[in-house]
Amino acid sequence: MEMVHRPAVRVICFDADGRVLLMNWRDPIDGHQLWEPPGGGIDPGETPLEAARRELTEETGLDPEAVSATFVMVDRDTIWKGRRMTGPEQFFAARYPIAGPDLAREGLLPYEKAELLGHAWVHPSDFSSLPDPLEPPSLGDILRSNSLFGTA
Repeated sequence: MEMVHRPAVRVICFDADGRVLLMNWRDPIDGHQLWEPPGGGIDPGETPLEAARRELTEETGLDPEAVSATFVMVDRDTIWKGRRMTGPEQFFAARYPIAGPDLAREGLLPYEKAELLGHAWVHPSDFSSLPDPLEPPSLGDILRSNSLFGTA
């Protein structure tokens, strides 16, 4: 299996009830499903913060100005589309003042629309009850151990 490092970012979105936005994806190569925070690759010439705000807008339609400029580095190791993706990613935080803000899918690329099964606002204490694996699996620990995210 090809191992690659793709510079990428994630945004941990919190709603007013302390829940985290997770996206549910299906891998088009092998069909496995996973849950992960919104995010994606950093385009050439783009800063990580710009990428985080762009990806958030594309995948959710949420206000990108809510994304804080500070971040936590998280080592990733996951399989997606037949490649093993490894390396650090910057995780940013965004907070929204209402419970479960509505999302929009209009910014998704056609292949993303096909791969995105849905989303959910999930309290960190409920991560273990997700029907598919969480990526990264240590997300709950990451949220608890980093002051940027507050106590989850």
